[in-house]
Amino acid sequence: MAATGQTVFLDRDGVINRDSPNYITSWDQFVFLPGSLDAICRLTQAGMTVMVITNQSAVGRGMLDIATLEAMHRCLRQTVGARGGRIDAIFYCPHHPDDGCACRKPKPGLILQAQRQYRLDLAAATMIGDSARDIECGIRAGCGRTILVQSGLHDARPQLKAQAMPPDWVASDLAAAVDWLLTPSGSMP
Repeated sequence: MAATGQTVFLDRDGVINRDSPNYITSWDQFVFLPGSLDAICRLTQAGMTVMVITNQSAVGRGMLDIATLEAMHRCLRQTVGARGGRIDAIFYCPHHPDDGCACRKPKPGLILQAQRQYRLDLAAATMIGDSARDIECGIRAGCGRTILVQSGLHDARPQLKAQAMPPDWVASDLAAAVDWLLTPSGSMP
């Protein structure tokens, strides 16, 4: 199945919902960031394919099992759907950071998996994340555009500057990122 239109990859924690240094291990801990649900709905209404790309090392750390994570993701998709939006797919890395897998961001494995499965044009894709690893992942995967949101736990701008990997745009949160993305200045040539 090929995706139509532009694809927007979203990190989860710190972009869609509040992040926690103690990990999000249940739906009860999942708190949507202000404006994030409406932002996803606007992407859907604009005809964009929306995919979540997320590291979930709580699984590899033994704090969360796959069944619970997938139940959380079903709830996420249902909540977005009830508001009139759509998340087309969710790709996650369940591994511990020390596992050396190919899917943990900043490695591009999850985006490349999505690209293969949905035959995506990554040059027309956007990665939106709150961390340096999200932006690096998008760049390494060949996404045409990256947007850093500042709604996460840490300011990633100094690290990205040190790595010489500036995002194409910096926004306060997902709603502001979508505002920019849906304007002529944020559109792809």
